Amino acid sequence: MKHSVTKNLTLSAMFIAIGIVLPFLTMQIPEIGNMLLPMHIPVLLCGLICGWKYGLTVGIILPLMRSFIFTMPPMYPVAIAMAFELAAYGLIIGLVYNRSRWQCIVALYRSMLIAMLSGRVVWGAAMIILLGVRGGSFTWETFMSGAFITAFPGIIAQLIIIPAVMVALNRTGLVRFYREKPAESVVEN
Repeated sequence: MKHSVTKNLTLSAMFIAIGIVLPFLTMQIPEIGNMLLPMHIPVLLCGLICGWKYGLTVGIILPLMRSFIFTMPPMYPVAIAMAFELAAYGLIIGLVYNRSRWQCIVALYRSMLIAMLSGRVVWGAAMIILLGVRGGSFTWETFMSGAFITAFPGIIAQLIIIPAVMVALNRTGLVRFYREKPAESVVEN
């Protein structure tokens, strides 16, 4: 769907606001937030709806802004590593989905899985670098635990919520699935 810059900026601001407020549902308990990953959902949706540039930007801004305002997540190393992770989510999901020949539920799941795996790898690399600077270590077990085991409920929630939102937006006509992409949208992104 072709969006104007103003519409994309407005939607991006809305996704940032949702990302600021949504973690309050976890009652500010870091263990619950680590499991449900509430900031990931608005970034992934932004990348899908507005495109990779906006998803990337929202992904960078959201954890840093939330850390600055509420000190949750802690700025170093968590919010900084999350900024890299969420930026990768927004970038990759936007690129893969918007470049798909068909924008449908299959392309949506493919884009989500690629973005989620890539973002976790970026998060792991950022944690290795950030902790290495201060002489700490980030082990393979820590990576697997943080990226997949602890986050499993959030991953499942994302795989249910995001497609449900996109299907609802398709039914309302706000964001359409396409069997083949219109020619102008290939040039736009």
